[in-house]
Amino acid sequence: MRTAVVVGGGLGGLAVSGALARSGWQVTLLERADRIRPEPAAVVLWPNGVRALRTLGLGAGLDAIATVLSDGGVRRPDGHWLVQPRPTPAERLPVVVHREDLHDALIAGLGERVELRTGVAVRTVRAAAGERPAVGDGRHTYEADLVIAADGTDSVIRRQLAPGSGVVSSGCAAWRAVIPWYRAPSLADAVGGEILGAGYRFVSASLGERGSSGASSRGGIYWMATAAGAARPEPPETQLALLRRWYAGWPAPVDELLAATDPADLVQREIRELRPLPRAFGFPAGPGGVVLLGDAAHAMPPHLGQGACLAFEDAATLAALLRESTLPDAVMAYDRARRPRAAAVVRQTRRMSAVLRTRGRLALRARDAALGTITPRLLGTAATIAAQWRPPPT
Repeated sequence: MRTAVVVGGGLGGLAVSGALARSGWQVTLLERADRIRPEPAAVVLWPNGVRALRTLGLGAGLDAIATVLSDGGVRRPDGHWLVQPRPTPAERLPVVVHREDLHDALIAGLGERVELRTGVAVRTVRAAAGERPAVGDGRHTYEADLVIAADGTDSVIRRQLAPGSGVVSSGCAAWRAVIPWYRAPSLADAVGGEILGAGYRFVSASLGERGSSGASSRGGIYWMATAAGAARPEPPETQLALLRRWYAGWPAPVDELLAATDPADLVQREIRELRPLPRAFGFPAGPGGVVLLGDAAHAMPPHLGQGACLAFEDAATLAALLRESTLPDAVMAYDRARRPRAAAVVRQTRRMSAVLRTRGRLALRARDAALGTITPRLLGTAATIAAQWRPPPT
């Protein structure tokens, strides 16, 4: 029986662990935290992410928890339309899903061949030619035929195997929240789309069954705000007060959504990325090797909503290659398949980042004047890149 050690219990780590287990692998899943818990926020999945989850055998569970998003257009803070809502082919529409629902679906797909160990902080990795790949936490060594580094942006494994790739700030921070329907029932028809200001952005979407009133419901309204600058060190109550001040006077439903948000709903994250991307995503070692997956391989800003999607692509690609190839060959084939793909998406994300970070009166005028032309073309290219992904043939 082939064995794998997966480091990191996030979305990508859970997805690849379940996929390998369903293919007959024995998997040890190592998580640094005392227990695996998702953020109380939501995630947008574009068609490539949806297709990857279906390839992994999780389509039925996704259908039960996902809500299709329509194009809500782009406005300025004064309400002026920069990009009018436009019809979008169904195959290019993204979906939004609560992270806790997605987490539950991935946990349910692990099966009995996955041994989950929490409270394990991996510190070392071994990827030598003549030895089985392994990781260690200073007390125990975990050997396997394959080690999968899904340990996020600050991956310990990537730092040791690809030290030339560093984590840098993207120059902004993000706040997310999900407001239950019962707390904002009158806003059901007002959400959707995005609003762009000088270094500020606000996006909202309906999530789950509209009109849910139970306190345990995960449906509601999801919003995300980004602002130029570093993450705020203040407590959530102060951060929420700042957001209400920064976005005061923006068109509906921004004021209403922030007023309906409780400090406990708020999730803040500094936006960081890898520059440059690692020169390799796969490292042959002994009978198998080590691969980088998800943010450990290609952390990027969330402006195109591709972080989780690419992680699921990684998992689906690796699982397919491992079914068809011997291990060392599969490790190299994964590297050849995933690095160009990740680089293409990162390029599009950085182009969008430049648009969103525009500041200064003259620069804003130029951006707004061109946005009606630039954004549809840019998003169209990004949507095409997202939609064109297919898993390797098996």
